[in-house]
Amino acid sequence: MTRAIRIHAAGGAEVLSWEEVSVGDPGPGQVRIEHTDIGLNFIDVYQRTGLYPLGNLPQTLGMEAAGVVEAVGEGVQGLSPGDRVAYAMNIGAYAQKRLIDAAALVKLPSGIDNRTAAAMMLRGMTARYLLKESYAVQEGDAILIMAAAGGVGLILSQWAKQLGATVIGCVGSEQKAALARDNGCDYTINYREEDVALRVREITAGGGVAVSYDSVGKATLEASLDSLRPTGTLVSFGSSSGAITDFNLGLLAQKGSLYIQRPTLGTYIRTRQLLEATAGDLFDMVGSGRVKIVIGQSYPLSEVARAHQDLEGRKTTGSTILLP
Repeated sequence: MTRAIRIHAAGGAEVLSWEEVSVGDPGPGQVRIEHTDIGLNFIDVYQRTGLYPLGNLPQTLGMEAAGVVEAVGEGVQGLSPGDRVAYAMNIGAYAQKRLIDAAALVKLPSGIDNRTAAAMMLRGMTARYLLKESYAVQEGDAILIMAAAGGVGLILSQWAKQLGATVIGCVGSEQKAALARDNGCDYTINYREEDVALRVREITAGGGVAVSYDSVGKATLEASLDSLRPTGTLVSFGSSSGAITDFNLGLLAQKGSLYIQRPTLGTYIRTRQLLEATAGDLFDMVGSGRVKIVIGQSYPLSEVARAHQDLEGRKTTGSTILLP
Protein backbone atom coordinates (compact mmCIF):
# COMPACT_ATOMS: atom_id res chain seq x y z
CA MET A 1 0.00 0.00 0.00
CA THR A 2 0.98 3.59 -0.57
CA ARG A 3 -0.66 6.96 0.07
CA ALA A 4 -2.26 9.63 -2.08
CA ILE A 5 -4.37 12.78 -1.78
CA ARG A 6 -7.86 12.16 -3.14
CA ILE A 7 -11.13 14.07 -3.29
CA HIS A 8 -14.57 12.49 -2.99
CA ALA A 9 -16.48 15.71 -3.74
CA ALA A 10 -15.68 19.15 -5.13
CA GLY A 11 -15.21 21.92 -2.60
CA GLY A 12 -12.75 23.79 -0.41
CA ALA A 13 -9.34 22.65 0.74
CA GLU A 14 -11.01 20.51 3.39
CA VAL A 15 -12.06 17.95 0.74
CA LEU A 16 -8.41 16.93 0.20
CA SER A 17 -8.02 13.54 1.90
CA TRP A 18 -4.74 11.69 2.69
CA GLU A 19 -5.59 8.04 2.04
CA GLU A 20 -4.07 4.63 1.58
CA VAL A 21 -4.29 3.43 -2.03
CA SER A 22 -3.19 0.36 -3.92
CA VAL A 23 -0.85 0.65 -6.91
CA GLY A 24 -0.44 -2.53 -8.93
CA ASP A 25 1.95 -3.60 -11.63
CA PRO A 26 2.12 -1.59 -14.85
CA GLY A 27 0.07 -2.83 -17.79
CA PRO A 28 1.06 -2.70 -21.45
CA GLY A 29 2.53 0.71 -22.28
CA GLN A 30 2.55 1.77 -18.63
CA VAL A 31 5.23 2.61 -16.08
CA ARG A 32 5.10 2.59 -12.29
CA ILE A 33 6.98 5.51 -10.81
CA GLU A 34 7.86 6.57 -7.29
CA HIS A 35 7.46 10.32 -6.97
CA THR A 36 10.24 12.31 -5.34
CA ASP A 37 8.78 15.78 -5.90
CA ILE A 38 5.33 17.02 -6.95
CA GLY A 39 4.36 20.39 -8.40
CA LEU A 40 1.44 22.49 -7.16
CA ASN A 41 -0.49 24.44 -9.80
CA PHE A 42 -3.65 26.54 -9.97
CA ILE A 43 -5.23 23.93 -12.22
CA ASP A 44 -5.28 21.69 -9.12
CA VAL A 45 -7.44 24.29 -7.38
CA TYR A 46 -9.75 24.57 -10.40
CA GLN A 47 -10.24 20.80 -10.36
CA ARG A 48 -10.73 20.64 -6.60
CA THR A 49 -13.43 23.32 -6.65
CA GLY A 50 -15.23 21.88 -9.65
CA LEU A 51 -14.46 24.81 -11.98
CA TYR A 52 -12.83 22.14 -14.15
CA PRO A 53 -15.13 19.10 -13.66
CA LEU A 54 -13.33 15.79 -13.14
CA GLY A 55 -16.19 13.41 -13.86
CA ASN A 56 -16.38 10.34 -11.65
CA LEU A 57 -15.05 10.70 -8.11
CA PRO A 58 -12.98 9.92 -6.08
CA GLN A 59 -9.98 11.24 -7.96
CA THR A 60 -6.32 11.76 -7.13
CA LEU A 61 -5.40 15.36 -7.94
CA GLY A 62 -2.10 16.78 -9.21
CA MET A 63 -0.88 17.40 -12.76
CA GLU A 64 2.93 17.52 -12.49
CA ALA A 65 5.69 15.53 -10.82
CA ALA A 66 9.15 14.02 -11.05
CA GLY A 67 10.34 10.66 -9.84
CA VAL A 68 12.08 7.39 -10.52
CA VAL A 69 10.87 4.50 -12.66
CA GLU A 70 10.17 1.40 -10.53
CA ALA A 71 8.79 -0.97 -13.16
CA VAL A 72 7.84 -0.95 -16.83
CA GLY A 73 5.01 -2.77 -18.59
CA GLU A 74 4.96 -4.79 -21.75
CA GLY A 75 5.94 -2.90 -24.88
CA VAL A 76 7.58 0.04 -23.12
CA GLN A 77 10.77 1.09 -24.86
CA GLY A 78 13.35 3.66 -23.87
CA LEU A 79 12.59 3.55 -20.14
CA SER A 80 14.08 1.27 -17.49
CA PRO A 81 13.88 0.93 -13.70
CA GLY A 82 16.02 3.61 -12.09
CA ASP A 83 15.48 6.23 -14.81
CA ARG A 84 14.65 9.74 -13.59
CA VAL A 85 11.53 11.07 -15.30
CA ALA A 86 9.03 13.91 -15.15
CA TYR A 87 5.65 14.83 -16.64
CA ALA A 88 2.91 17.44 -16.73
CA MET A 89 -0.80 17.57 -17.60
CA ASN A 90 -1.50 14.03 -16.40
CA ILE A 91 -3.83 13.91 -13.40
CA GLY A 92 -2.87 11.73 -10.44
CA ALA A 93 0.38 13.33 -9.26
CA TYR A 94 -0.62 13.78 -5.58
CA ALA A 95 0.63 10.30 -4.74
CA GLN A 96 3.72 8.57 -3.42
CA LYS A 97 3.57 6.11 -6.33
CA ARG A 98 1.43 5.80 -9.45
CA LEU A 99 0.92 4.13 -12.79
CA ILE A 100 1.20 6.32 -15.87
CA ASP A 101 1.42 5.88 -19.64
CA ALA A 102 5.05 5.81 -20.68
CA ALA A 103 4.27 8.20 -23.54
CA ALA A 104 3.55 10.96 -21.00
CA LEU A 105 7.03 10.82 -19.48
CA VAL A 106 10.25 12.54 -20.45
CA LYS A 107 13.67 11.48 -19.21
CA LEU A 108 15.49 14.13 -17.21
CA PRO A 109 18.92 15.23 -18.42
CA SER A 110 21.79 15.04 -15.94
CA GLY A 111 21.79 18.81 -15.43
CA ILE A 112 18.17 18.95 -14.19
CA ASP A 113 17.48 17.59 -10.69
CA ASN A 114 14.13 16.10 -9.74
CA ARG A 115 13.00 19.01 -7.57
CA THR A 116 13.70 21.55 -10.30
CA ALA A 117 11.87 19.35 -12.82
CA ALA A 118 8.76 19.11 -10.64
CA ALA A 119 8.83 22.88 -10.21
CA MET A 120 9.09 23.64 -13.91
CA MET A 121 7.47 21.06 -16.19
CA LEU A 122 3.95 22.50 -16.30
CA ARG A 123 4.97 26.12 -15.70
CA GLY A 124 8.01 26.06 -17.95
CA MET A 125 6.31 24.38 -20.89
CA THR A 126 3.45 26.84 -20.43
CA ALA A 127 5.91 29.74 -20.61
CA ARG A 128 7.42 28.25 -23.75
CA TYR A 129 4.17 28.04 -25.74
CA LEU A 130 3.03 31.45 -24.49
CA LEU A 131 6.19 33.17 -25.70
CA LYS A 132 6.72 31.25 -28.92
CA GLU A 133 3.25 30.27 -30.12
CA SER A 134 0.36 32.10 -28.43
CA TYR A 135 2.16 35.32 -29.27
CA ALA A 136 5.66 35.01 -30.75
CA VAL A 137 7.62 37.64 -28.84
CA GLN A 138 10.03 39.63 -30.98
CA GLU A 139 13.07 41.61 -29.93
CA GLY A 140 11.96 45.09 -28.89
CA ASP A 141 8.38 44.11 -27.98
CA ALA A 142 6.96 45.56 -24.77
CA ILE A 143 4.99 42.88 -22.92
CA LEU A 144 2.87 42.76 -19.76
CA ILE A 145 2.87 39.79 -17.37
CA MET A 146 0.15 39.55 -14.75
CA ALA A 147 1.14 37.70 -11.54
CA ALA A 148 4.78 38.22 -12.51
CA ALA A 149 6.10 36.82 -9.20
CA GLY A 150 4.25 33.53 -9.57
CA GLY A 151 5.67 30.26 -10.85
CA VAL A 152 4.84 30.87 -14.51
CA GLY A 153 5.45 34.61 -14.22
CA LEU A 154 9.06 34.31 -13.08
CA ILE A 155 9.89 31.89 -15.90
CA LEU A 156 8.06 34.05 -18.44
CA SER A 157 9.94 37.16 -17.33
CA GLN A 158 13.37 35.57 -17.63
CA TRP A 159 12.66 33.85 -20.94
CA ALA A 160 11.07 36.98 -22.47
CA LYS A 161 14.13 38.98 -21.45
CA GLN A 162 16.30 36.45 -23.29
CA LEU A 163 14.16 37.11 -26.39
CA GLY A 164 14.88 40.83 -26.18
CA ALA A 165 11.54 42.05 -24.83
CA THR A 166 10.88 44.96 -22.50
CA VAL A 167 9.15 43.18 -19.63
CA ILE A 168 6.53 44.83 -17.42
CA GLY A 169 5.38 42.74 -14.46
CA CYS A 170 2.21 43.25 -12.45
CA VAL A 171 2.44 42.23 -8.77
CA GLY A 172 0.66 42.75 -5.46
CA SER A 173 3.44 43.79 -3.08
CA GLU A 174 6.90 45.37 -2.98
CA GLN A 175 8.39 42.01 -1.96
CA LYS A 176 6.94 40.43 -5.09
CA ALA A 177 8.03 43.42 -7.17
CA ALA A 178 11.64 42.95 -6.04
CA LEU A 179 11.48 39.25 -6.89
CA ALA A 180 10.05 40.03 -10.33
CA ARG A 181 12.77 42.60 -11.03
CA ASP A 182 15.43 40.10 -9.98
CA ASN A 183 14.02 37.68 -12.55
CA GLY A 184 13.86 39.74 -15.71
CA CYS A 185 11.21 42.44 -15.27
CA ASP A 186 12.36 45.86 -16.43
CA TYR A 187 9.41 47.53 -14.72
CA THR A 188 6.92 46.43 -12.07
CA ILE A 189 3.43 47.72 -11.30
CA ASN A 190 1.73 47.17 -7.94
CA TYR A 191 -1.91 46.65 -8.87
CA ARG A 192 -2.99 47.43 -5.30
CA GLU A 193 -1.55 50.96 -5.49
CA GLU A 194 -1.38 51.91 -9.19
CA ASP A 195 -3.65 52.05 -12.20
CA VAL A 196 -2.14 49.25 -14.28
CA ALA A 197 -3.19 50.43 -17.74
CA LEU A 198 -2.27 54.05 -17.02
CA ARG A 199 1.18 53.02 -15.78
CA VAL A 200 1.70 50.79 -18.85
CA ARG A 201 0.91 53.77 -21.10
CA GLU A 202 3.46 55.86 -19.20
CA ILE A 203 6.16 53.20 -19.54
CA THR A 204 5.50 52.69 -23.26
CA ALA A 205 5.17 56.41 -24.09
CA GLY A 206 1.49 55.90 -24.88
CA GLY A 207 1.97 53.01 -27.26
CA GLY A 208 0.80 50.09 -25.13
CA VAL A 209 2.16 46.54 -24.99
CA ALA A 210 2.19 43.97 -27.77
CA VAL A 211 0.78 41.27 -25.51
CA SER A 212 -0.58 40.75 -22.01
CA TYR A 213 -0.01 37.30 -20.54
CA ASP A 214 -2.78 37.04 -17.96
CA SER A 215 -3.31 34.10 -15.60
CA VAL A 216 -5.50 36.07 -13.19
CA GLY A 217 -8.67 36.24 -15.29
CA LYS A 218 -11.76 38.16 -14.29
CA ALA A 219 -10.14 40.77 -12.03
CA THR A 220 -7.49 41.83 -14.56
CA LEU A 221 -9.39 41.52 -17.86
CA GLU A 222 -10.07 45.24 -18.24
CA ALA A 223 -6.54 46.25 -17.24
CA SER A 224 -5.04 43.79 -19.72
CA LEU A 225 -7.21 44.97 -22.60
CA ASP A 226 -6.59 48.65 -21.83
CA SER A 227 -2.81 48.07 -21.74
CA LEU A 228 -2.60 46.70 -25.29
CA ARG A 229 -1.43 48.55 -28.37
CA PRO A 230 -3.73 48.55 -31.41
CA THR A 231 -3.99 44.97 -32.78
CA GLY A 232 -2.38 43.74 -29.56
CA THR A 233 -3.00 40.30 -28.05
CA LEU A 234 -4.44 39.23 -24.72
CA VAL A 235 -3.47 35.66 -23.84
CA SER A 236 -5.74 34.64 -20.95
CA PHE A 237 -4.27 31.39 -19.65
CA GLY A 238 -5.69 31.19 -16.13
CA SER A 239 -8.55 32.23 -13.85
CA SER A 240 -7.09 32.63 -10.36
CA SER A 241 -9.52 35.50 -9.63
CA GLY A 242 -12.48 33.79 -11.28
CA ALA A 243 -13.53 32.78 -14.78
CA ILE A 244 -14.25 35.34 -17.50
CA THR A 245 -17.88 34.92 -18.56
CA ASP A 246 -20.28 36.76 -20.89
CA PHE A 247 -17.47 38.52 -22.69
CA ASN A 248 -18.57 41.10 -25.26
CA LEU A 249 -16.51 40.52 -28.42
CA GLY A 250 -17.36 44.03 -29.57
CA LEU A 251 -14.92 45.38 -26.99
CA LEU A 252 -12.05 44.01 -29.08
CA ALA A 253 -13.04 46.31 -31.94
CA GLN A 254 -13.63 49.32 -29.70
CA LYS A 255 -10.26 49.00 -27.98
CA GLY A 256 -8.14 48.70 -31.12
CA SER A 257 -8.95 45.58 -33.16
CA LEU A 258 -7.47 43.36 -30.45
CA TYR A 259 -6.85 39.62 -30.41
CA ILE A 260 -7.65 37.27 -27.52
CA GLN A 261 -6.74 33.64 -26.92
CA ARG A 262 -7.64 31.18 -24.14
CA PRO A 263 -5.04 28.40 -24.52
CA THR A 264 -4.12 25.30 -22.50
CA LEU A 265 -0.82 23.45 -22.34
CA GLY A 266 -2.44 20.16 -23.32
CA THR A 267 -2.98 21.43 -26.86
CA TYR A 268 0.69 22.28 -27.27
CA ILE A 269 1.99 18.88 -26.07
CA ARG A 270 -0.79 16.77 -27.59
CA THR A 271 1.61 14.55 -29.57
CA ARG A 272 4.84 12.89 -28.54
CA GLN A 273 6.73 15.02 -31.05
CA LEU A 274 5.31 18.25 -29.60
CA LEU A 275 5.99 17.11 -26.03
CA GLU A 276 9.61 16.28 -26.77
CA ALA A 277 10.19 19.56 -28.63
CA THR A 278 8.59 21.67 -25.90
CA ALA A 279 10.31 19.87 -23.01
CA GLY A 280 13.61 19.89 -24.90
CA ASP A 281 13.46 23.65 -25.38
CA LEU A 282 12.74 24.08 -21.66
CA PHE A 283 15.56 21.75 -20.63
CA ASP A 284 17.94 23.73 -22.84
CA MET A 285 16.94 27.09 -21.33
CA VAL A 286 17.20 25.85 -17.74
CA GLY A 287 20.22 23.60 -18.23
CA SER A 288 22.17 26.47 -19.78
CA GLY A 289 21.33 28.78 -16.89
CA ARG A 290 19.48 31.28 -19.08
CA VAL A 291 16.31 30.61 -17.08
CA LYS A 292 16.44 29.83 -13.36
CA ILE A 293 13.60 28.05 -11.58
CA VAL A 294 12.60 29.76 -8.33
CA ILE A 295 11.10 27.44 -5.71
CA GLY A 296 9.45 29.71 -3.20
CA GLN A 297 8.07 27.16 -0.75
CA SER A 298 7.54 23.45 -0.11
CA TYR A 299 5.03 21.44 1.93
CA PRO A 300 4.62 17.77 2.88
CA LEU A 301 2.13 16.19 0.49
CA SER A 302 0.02 15.25 3.52
CA GLU A 303 -0.40 19.00 4.23
CA VAL A 304 -1.49 19.93 0.70
CA ALA A 305 -4.65 21.60 2.04
CA ARG A 306 -2.45 24.29 3.59
CA ALA A 307 -0.57 24.66 0.32
CA HIS A 308 -3.86 25.17 -1.57
CA GLN A 309 -4.99 27.79 0.93
CA ASP A 310 -1.70 29.69 0.64
CA LEU A 311 -1.82 29.55 -3.17
CA GLU A 312 -5.40 30.84 -3.26
CA GLY A 313 -4.53 33.50 -0.68
CA ARG A 314 -1.70 34.86 -2.89
CA LYS A 315 0.82 34.00 -0.16
CA THR A 316 3.17 32.05 -2.43
CA THR A 317 5.94 33.16 -4.79
CA GLY A 318 7.61 31.21 -7.55
CA SER A 319 6.96 27.48 -7.76
CA THR A 320 5.60 25.33 -4.93
CA ILE A 321 6.77 21.78 -4.29
CA LEU A 322 4.93 18.99 -2.44
CA LEU A 323 7.12 16.35 -0.80
CA PRO A 324 5.68 12.83 -0.72
